[in-house]
Order: sequence, then C-alpha cells, then structure tokens
Amino acid sequence: MIFGSDNSISLKQIARKIFLEDWVMKLIALLITLALWLGVTGLSTPTTKRFTVPLNFNLSNNADITNEPIQEVDIVLSGDKRKIEQINRAELMATVDLTDLAAGDRVLSLTPETVSVQRPLGVKLDEIQPSRIAVRLETVEEKDVEVKAATTGEPASGFEVYSETINPPKVRVRGPASSVRTLDHVLTDVIDLAGAQQDIVKRQVPVGVSNAKKTAVLNTVVDVSIRIGEKRLERRFSIVVSGKRVGFALFGPRSIVEHVRSDELKADLTRTESGEESARIILPESIQDRVEIRNVRVAP
Repeated sequence: MIFGSDNSISLKQIARKIFLEDWVMKLIALLITLALWLGVTGLSTPTTKRFTVPLNFNLSNNADITNEPIQEVDIVLSGDKRKIEQINRAELMATVDLTDLAAGDRVLSLTPETVSVQRPLGVKLDEIQPSRIAVRLETVEEKDVEVKAATTGEPASGFEVYSETINPPKVRVRGPASSVRTLDHVLTDVIDLAGAQQDIVKRQVPVGVSNAKKTAVLNTVVDVSIRIGEKRLERRFSIVVSGKRVGFALFGPRSIVEHVRSDELKADLTRTESGEESARIILPESIQDRVEIRNVRVAP
C-alpha cells in the first residue's frame, strides 16, 4: 500500500515537471517548431511555370549549323513554389549537345533528356516546345583565297588605275564546306578613288566576306597599293628593217605615246628554231620603262 502511494506521487511529479514547470520556454519551443514546419511545408508546395528561353547549341570545332533554326523555346519547370518564383528568367538557357552528331540534315527531338537547363535543386524540367526542330549540320573547312580591293569613285579626268597590289595577296578563310568551296575571293573595305591623280597606299585595311555569319576571315587586314597615272592609249607603228616590214603597237601614257616618232624606233631581226623571223623592238632609252610593246609582227 505504501509502495503504491509512493509510485503515484512519482508519476504526479513527472507529469508536473513535463506539463507545468518551465511552461513558457516549452511554449516558445513549440511555436518555433510549428513555424519551421509551416515553412518547410510552404516550400514544398508544388507548382509549374512556363518560361521562354534562348536555345543554344554545343558544336564541335569542325562543325557548324548552316540553316536558321529557331532561337527560342518554351520550357515548363515544376517543383518547389518558392524556388521557381526566385528563378531569374534572364539566366535561363536551353542547351542541346551536338558535338557527336554527324554532318547532314537532322531532326532533333527536344526532350528533358536531350535538353540541358540549369535550374535550382529540386526543380524539374517537364517539357520543351517545340519538341522537334530541323538543323543542317556541315563540316567546317579552311582555305586560302585571293583578296581584291573594293573601290568607289573614279580618278581625276585624264587619269586611270594602272594596277593594284595587295599584301598578303591571299588570306585564309574558315567556314562551312558549302560556303568555303564556292568562295574564290574576299574584298577589302571600300577605298575611295574619286579625283585621285597619284598612287594610293592604304595600310591595315580590313578584309571581310559578305556572309560573315557563316564564314570568317582568319587574318583580317591587308596593305593595299593602287597605282594611278595618266590615261594610256595604244598606237600602232610600222618600220622597215633589212627590207622587212615590222609592225607593232606601243601602249602607254598618252603624253608619251602620242609624241613617239617612227624614226626613233629600231628593231633587230632574228630567226626562231622553226625558221620564222621575229623582231626585237628597240625603244629610245627615255621611254623604255614607261611603255609596253605589243603585237610584234614581221611581214614577208
């Protein structure tokens, strides 16, 4: 009987200690626990949200896309509501890995398994729209092509362009095979010739191609020298040498060619191995480097 009374007293003491002593502290702890529970359950509230994001392709170094696939796709994300609401739309991007894809026309399936989107832990990629797109993948090639000077305007009256020299004369281009194989030259930036009366020299002139998005010039500048001088004309002459009539033309600046006299011109006759006669025209020393001899013929 005494044992039972002591046992009853102990239970009452334990109950008092649990429920009545330090009840304020215990109430605060309960409230904190409840708040944490509500916070966790709030984060776990499931939701879905649709985003429009840029579509990016990972390509190998020797491949390029030559058609114009869509630039954006719609994605659907699901998961914790607060995490999804905190996503910065500007930081989202959908990426498709094409590094192991062979060249050719391909139809890509855009699924959560084939598209990569960086997203918070616990947020799931559910859907991509459109789910299929077409791409044309080409191998990338390189080759050297000629550089030509792009010009505008005309030299001054009475003057003309004699020649253009470009250094280096060729540059290397890189791009899809279909573009590179058909490219035979590239152009410099436009050089203005309007009213020019003397040579024009330009250093470090940029070089480009019309379809720069697909084909790139690897060495992008050249030096350009354009020779400009007095307009030239061609004038025919005929002289007699050892009883043979030798006909030829002189081509050069008008002021020089118009003043050449036939009696200033000479020729040496020789025979070729086949027995035909040929002539070497001898010009006055003052014009030797300034005119060109053309169409030499020896009449019988």
